[in-house]
Amino acid sequence: MNNPSGFEIRPEQRQSWLSIAMVWAGGMICVPCLMVGGVLSGGGLSIAQIIASILIGYGLICAYMIFIGMAACDTGLPVSVLAEGALGRKGARYIISTLLAIACIGWFGIQSATCGQAFASMTADMLGMEGASSTMIVVSSIVWGVIMLVTACAGFKGLKWLNYLAVPLLVIVCLYGLIAGIVRNDGAAAIAAYAPEASSGMVFGISMVVASFALGGVISADYCRYARSRGDVVKSSIVGVIPAGLFMLLTGALMSIVTGQYDISAILASLGVPLFGLIALVLATWTTNVTNAYSGGLALSNLLGFDEGKFKITTGIAGGIGTLLAAFGLLNAFQGFLSLMSALIPPLAGVIIAGYWVVGRGDVQQFQRRDGFSASGVIAFLVGAVLACITGGTFASFPALTAAAPWLNVPFFVGPVNGIVVSLVLYVILEKLLHGRH
Repeated sequence: MNNPSGFEIRPEQRQSWLSIAMVWAGGMICVPCLMVGGVLSGGGLSIAQIIASILIGYGLICAYMIFIGMAACDTGLPVSVLAEGALGRKGARYIISTLLAIACIGWFGIQSATCGQAFASMTADMLGMEGASSTMIVVSSIVWGVIMLVTACAGFKGLKWLNYLAVPLLVIVCLYGLIAGIVRNDGAAAIAAYAPEASSGMVFGISMVVASFALGGVISADYCRYARSRGDVVKSSIVGVIPAGLFMLLTGALMSIVTGQYDISAILASLGVPLFGLIALVLATWTTNVTNAYSGGLALSNLLGFDEGKFKITTGIAGGIGTLLAAFGLLNAFQGFLSLMSALIPPLAGVIIAGYWVVGRGDVQQFQRRDGFSASGVIAFLVGAVLACITGGTFASFPALTAAAPWLNVPFFVGPVNGIVVSLVLYVILEKLLHGRH
């Protein structure tokens, strides 16, 4: 490996695999995961199909995040810099870092707004007010955005300790909400009688699961670069993602079957313990959202040409923009756009894996940060990204676009996985044709 980037990890910065696994678990334990579980049961999948969809979906994500994570562990580089090996410095800087920064900053803002609005509303309810005022919501969004941002600026250590404290508490609160909801609503009978007549099918289930964490699997490099060995990357990814993901999605599915809703905070409020619901909501959003600010800050650093020494500044900028957008409600109009950004990113995994593991044979000494734009990397990524959106139904969010060009929405298997496979294969072919590398 050559050309220091200013992002490499020093030996004393390496962390245990459990620390990294807790960051992943914290990212999985969130309200959106409960929602996906609710969507799976709402789609008519049986309990067995739901479990199989979760295990297969997260298994696919773990497969590619492990290969990206091991490359990051070898090089010590975050994904925005690691991509330079396949797309070239300008390709990674102007294409990948831009997409990552927009996606992470946007989702940080949306999560902050969601947390702020719910916190204001639940606080108003507990105080006996008729509802939260717009001022309360704005102030709450800003306050929680700043709190989450401070944690992200603390770097990996801040994320590690937040998740060590929050994850066990969130598991206990979710278990309490699930069990109490089942007891109160005669849930055991409802679960036993659950036999949907029509199922949306396993492909639908797997697609929903993969979509819920496809972006997280790509930015795994930002955290796995702290691992001490490749084996630690494997352990942290599997232990951090699959058990927590299975628990949360299955909890969301069961709560939807029993109570008709998946929102743990609303269920806890209906059980007469709104404070627990508030704690669960805030912690679940917090542990997930700090990873958005952290990865957004790293991507912004690379985009602006800074090294990691200015990481806190760029993280502050990223989180500050997201918080302001959240506070003034400007993100509502951009959710479809942010979903598009998130859908475009997973095929990056294909070119990184192809460049490091197939062309470079997994040898860190062969890893080269290329100058300029790498034609094979940029072309393979763009083709994979567009194909992922076409087969994953991403463009269906833009009716005018698909009405004018119906071929932009042709659902097939799992969009992000399709994109990753195509970008991987195409990169290897183009490298052979253009450079004779194989």
